[in-house]
Amino acid sequence: MGQFANWLLHEEQKEFFDYLFAIVLNAVFLLLIALLLWPLGRVGMAWRFAKAYWIFWTAVIVIACFVALAHRIFRMDLYSHANAYVITGLVTSGFLQVGWSAFVAPIIYDAVSGAPVGMVIVLYAVGVVSCWVATVIVAAFYLGTLYRMVNLGLSVLSFAVFSVWPAAGSAIYGWFFELFSW
Repeated sequence: MGQFANWLLHEEQKEFFDYLFAIVLNAVFLLLIALLLWPLGRVGMAWRFAKAYWIFWTAVIVIACFVALAHRIFRMDLYSHANAYVITGLVTSGFLQVGWSAFVAPIIYDAVSGAPVGMVIVLYAVGVVSCWVATVIVAAFYLGTLYRMVNLGLSVLSFAVFSVWPAAGSAIYGWFFELFSW
């Protein structure tokens, strides 16, 4: 086990470690919210999160592949066209991050209606932590401190905005959510 840990933490394995960490964190988060929400009678919410994370992972992978293809076609890299490279990464990763917040906020908003204060706090904490997990997932594909910092701030800000105004998230991303309303 020690050799595997040393190999995994080696600098050459950083991307693999980021992917593995995002997968494990996502699985642990889903398990913990299922265990947390089960006594509260909200285990269906955990199932919704599981389905949504599956779609989110797929969207992140597909969009990251398209961005990498566009970078290759237009010959954008960090050294020759640094501004274009970083801006496209910020825009696409930010779009994904705000999309997750737009999905989560209405779920939490609907779940807290008529709930006691303690449950409201727990549910909003679940929403904020789910946005952080989504940030870790996005950061596995968009490497760099700039992306991590911007997306974390954008995640919390957009979750707060969409929690107060859930119709805004539905207006922006509703078309995508309707594709997967199963």
